[in-house]
Amino acid sequence: MFSQALQEKSRRDFLKLTSMGVFAASSTGWLNVLANAAAETKTPLKSKVKSVVLLWQAGGPSHKDSWDLKPESKGAGEFKPIDTSAPGIQISEHLPKLAKLMNHGAIIRGMSTAEGAHARASYNMHTGYREGQGGITYPSIGAHVSHELGKKDFPLPNYVTIGGRSYGSGFLGPKDQPLIITDPNRGVEDLKPVVGSGQFDKRVSLLEDMEKAFYHTYQADNINDHKTTYGRAVTMMQSKEAKAFDLSQESSSTKATYGSDNFQLGCLMARRLVEVGIPFIEVSIGGWDTHQDNFGRLKNALLPKLDGGAAALIGDLKERGLLESTLVIIMGEFGRTPNINTRGNLPGRDHYPRAWSLGMFGGGVKGGVVHGRTDKEGAVVEEGKTTSLDFMATVCKIVGIDYTKENETSTKRPVRIVDKGAKPVDAIIA
Repeated sequence: MFSQALQEKSRRDFLKLTSMGVFAASSTGWLNVLANAAAETKTPLKSKVKSVVLLWQAGGPSHKDSWDLKPESKGAGEFKPIDTSAPGIQISEHLPKLAKLMNHGAIIRGMSTAEGAHARASYNMHTGYREGQGGITYPSIGAHVSHELGKKDFPLPNYVTIGGRSYGSGFLGPKDQPLIITDPNRGVEDLKPVVGSGQFDKRVSLLEDMEKAFYHTYQADNINDHKTTYGRAVTMMQSKEAKAFDLSQESSSTKATYGSDNFQLGCLMARRLVEVGIPFIEVSIGGWDTHQDNFGRLKNALLPKLDGGAAALIGDLKERGLLESTLVIIMGEFGRTPNINTRGNLPGRDHYPRAWSLGMFGGGVKGGVVHGRTDKEGAVVEEGKTTSLDFMATVCKIVGIDYTKENETSTKRPVRIVDKGAKPVDAIIA
């Protein structure tokens, strides 16, 4: 009965404060699931990396048309390889800006994973686990970074996703859920109070008085959790760091450098979030499921957008002295078939998890390095096979997280951050 009364009281308080303008209804997915208590102080392993930016190519990009061209193969396609700033490394002609930054990056050309369906493969590459494995909803890599490296009293969330589906915190709980930004142009609209600052402060004060009175009556720990939730929301609304979500503060010349596409503006927002100390940011660019018109879609839209946004982000971070402390990952859920299909009017490539590539730039990465090799058709990994577990362990090691650590589920079941059998790709780690 007491628990039900407490829940009803909390619900009424929230509705009352919402009607008074203290809180706008949140569509971000974060304010509604704030932590019940502050995050614990973490002691990370030694690493210079403070932030991770994942540029997610939803749909599965073709490795043979981006990172691992095979110009002499049967399914070579239309694109030519070009030299990069790293001697001996060539990538697609439609990634010219990234080619100039390859001395700051590494390519893993030996990715080989188990899932060939979009949803399951995306889950696998975000968590390291296969969907449904053990009957658990696993935390994403972003949630792990938030949990292990997140700052206790930071006014903003430690995990932000921009423009795509969110892979959440799983059993780690609400404090490591991401803040979801649907449109970088709009930012987080519900951060602005609907009343003036004076009235806002008075209404927050009213909330505090209500909390104190309720605690005086019931003396329950849940009340402090309730207070913490609203307190963190108010802190975010009033923090100077929240300006990081406002792209209107950027100059027109800076925006032009990044580009006007939502993904490219998401990369600009990612830089702003890195500047204020967000540990994990994911920016999504969809459309890579190129079963038809693979070459037209890649050269006319997808690769130029990726090249513009990613290169601008990496270059901007370098210019501001932030690249050494920021890991930038460029990847999707799998690659695409080495052969070209002939279905329909325009040629395309199908799903292919057996052999594919991804790129890493910046902090903790050896520049100008390629790990792994596929055969002459780009169909089989001949050297340096890298699984989803290996990838997760590599990211953890770069950012200073013990990937063998176990966290407990709500039922006290211990689960490793990365499952047994993982081997970090030390060849690309600085």
